[in-house]
Amino acid sequence: MYRIFRKERLNPTVTLMEIEAERVAKKAEPGQFIILRVNEDGERIPLTVADFDREKGTVTIIFQVVGATTKLLDSKKEGEYIEDFVGPLGVPTRTDGLKKVAIIGGGVGSAIAYPIAKKLHSLGCEVHSVVGFRNKDLVILEDEFKNASDVLKLMTDDGSYGEKGLVTDALKALIESGEKYDEVIAIGPLVMMKFVCLLTKEYGIKTTVSMNPIMIDGTGMCGGCRLTVGGKTKFACVDGPDFDGHQVDFDEAIKRSSAYKEFERHAYEETCNLLNKKAD
Repeated sequence: MYRIFRKERLNPTVTLMEIEAERVAKKAEPGQFIILRVNEDGERIPLTVADFDREKGTVTIIFQVVGATTKLLDSKKEGEYIEDFVGPLGVPTRTDGLKKVAIIGGGVGSAIAYPIAKKLHSLGCEVHSVVGFRNKDLVILEDEFKNASDVLKLMTDDGSYGEKGLVTDALKALIESGEKYDEVIAIGPLVMMKFVCLLTKEYGIKTTVSMNPIMIDGTGMCGGCRLTVGGKTKFACVDGPDFDGHQVDFDEAIKRSSAYKEFERHAYEETCNLLNKKAD
């Protein structure tokens, strides 16, 4: 059992939890993920490590409440426990040798991008962060990105905060102003990552994306997280989650990501009803 050390609501649909998991905290690196179960009957879901504190022995996760399990997890209170917390899994993001990098985060994907920006910044890399949200109410981790970035561009679709526009608009403006990047690292919705990669391909800039497809066991056995990268089948849980964005078949990944949407909607509604009955 793993204790919830801290819980914080970042916006109406996104929650931060700091979990006491000393062994995971000792080994965790930016880009890796954990798999958790809320209770002994729960499903296994992957969540990226958003931060870690080796001295305190805690690992931070940030999640959006979109399905049955994240709804159940969100119902847990500070001081309560979750059943399983396994990791760190996956291959850490490569950070060595990079001198100047653009970090692109979209929505809750910014929570995955942040620890990478933080690590690169600590290594002396010049970090330009571009983070995008639909509107002001959904903005998360602004101060954290400010502290980890030499340049920060905060974008909102409706212009209610920061600059109006998409992350690709800001990235293109930076490139065309003369900024030269060793690499672009993009993390967020599949469609966003696809268009970031289309943009950077025009300029010949190496681009890494973090993929989070359907995943069950986290060991490569189930095959649920398979992707096509460079014409070959890869498994996000053991080969990734980071891949060469110019080699990823995003259209296939987008199609596969929607396979269980209807099932997830029903499961979410049932969980909401169950939690409401318990509250009554």
